[in-house]
Amino acid sequence: MPFSFHNSSFRDTDARIVIYNGKILRIVYNSYKEHYQKLEDSGLLNELHKEKLLINHSEFNASELLEEDFDKKSIFKIIQPENIPFISYPFEWSFTQLKAAALLTLEIQLKSLKKGLSLKDATAYNVQLLNGSPIFIDTTSFEIYQEGSPWVAYKQFCQYFLAPLLFYKYDNYSLVKLLWSNIDGIPLSAISKALPFSSKFNFFIWTHIHYHAKLELKYKNDSSIKTSNIRLSKSKLEAFLLFLKSGIENIKLPDSQTEWSNYYNTFSYSDTSFDQKKKLVNEYLLKSNSKNVLDVGCNEGEFSIIASNHAELVVAVDFDYLVIDKFHRFLKKSNIKNIIPLVIDFSNPTPSIGWINKERQSFYERAKFDTVLALAVIHHLAIGNNVPLQKIAELFYSLCENLIIEFVPKNDSQTQKLLITKKDIFYDYTLANFKNEFQKYFSIVNFQKINESDRVLFLMTRNA
Repeated sequence: MPFSFHNSSFRDTDARIVIYNGKILRIVYNSYKEHYQKLEDSGLLNELHKEKLLINHSEFNASELLEEDFDKKSIFKIIQPENIPFISYPFEWSFTQLKAAALLTLEIQLKSLKKGLSLKDATAYNVQLLNGSPIFIDTTSFEIYQEGSPWVAYKQFCQYFLAPLLFYKYDNYSLVKLLWSNIDGIPLSAISKALPFSSKFNFFIWTHIHYHAKLELKYKNDSSIKTSNIRLSKSKLEAFLLFLKSGIENIKLPDSQTEWSNYYNTFSYSDTSFDQKKKLVNEYLLKSNSKNVLDVGCNEGEFSIIASNHAELVVAVDFDYLVIDKFHRFLKKSNIKNIIPLVIDFSNPTPSIGWINKERQSFYERAKFDTVLALAVIHHLAIGNNVPLQKIAELFYSLCENLIIEFVPKNDSQTQKLLITKKDIFYDYTLANFKNEFQKYFSIVNFQKINESDRVLFLMTRNA
């Protein structure tokens, strides 16, 4: 079927995202016409496009849509946004990525106010990562500003952006995943209870979280309290937004280290063997001729960078959020724009969430790549997570055409670390059985033993 409504687009009555012959289109209805014309006439649309803050789009001929699933008379226009090569979600972003997305949203709101507009929502799903930076993707999220009105999306901003940033600040990353089960944003009361008592003595956090939560609780059943009754001059609203922006800018990560953040320095690779591994990966990538690559367990991203020299896009994932944050900052400093580092636990990745579990896709539904790099990761899956080799092979088969995978034997120092606190029941974890299970799904094109170790690097292609 050439036409369908996108599963994530149904909450906004002014616009819908549709898929038509493989193209992503945004239908803008007549109900939004006045706001859209203000967005154009004010110069804001052109300004945001020029500064690469809002996704670019082109006009699409509405008559091309042959389906009759909607009333064409109600359509104001159809636009075709620039393609986002890989969709990611806020709980998959590192601290610095999330902070940049929050500041982008506030910058757009401040620019909008100057042009007589305002953002009507501030969900983090309105932001994506493109060319190394966050970009706003919801062109119909703007509305005409009414003098004296507060920012209607303020609460949403706190729930989607401020809350997870504060969880990062107080070294409680696991709570960021509350966004999994709260697709409309983490409730203010839950945020307030989760933060340490000391945070109540921070004026910024007290104002935007604790006091905000108290007011919400106090008035949640009071029907006489209407947002429209709250008056706030434009200058005071701007000052309020600048206070919010300054507070976000001052949120920092705690000084801490994680187990694998110094992986390459702790593992006994000699310079010679590590150089050999890099050379082999480079050769295998050349043979695979891939446009997009997934690097599983990327750590500090050395091999992701090698892949970026061959591919148009590299998605680099690791469960260690500090490592991903460090890698992201390195990429920004180095001006490398075709790598997207994400916080993903490959053994427990993002599930499908939202309305009937289809509103937001799982990581594996989004993860379709020409090539997967799985270097020094199989022992974590097989021994660290008790996953049989057959199931690992089956998973990689579903993700890619080419697989560059490193087998790490049981006698390896890093594998032995995993066995310190658990019984060795992994009788089938051998090189021979690894080959046997993976050859059910892949053909081995090449393999090479890494010098001064028992590790073996394979290049495989998916069986038909």
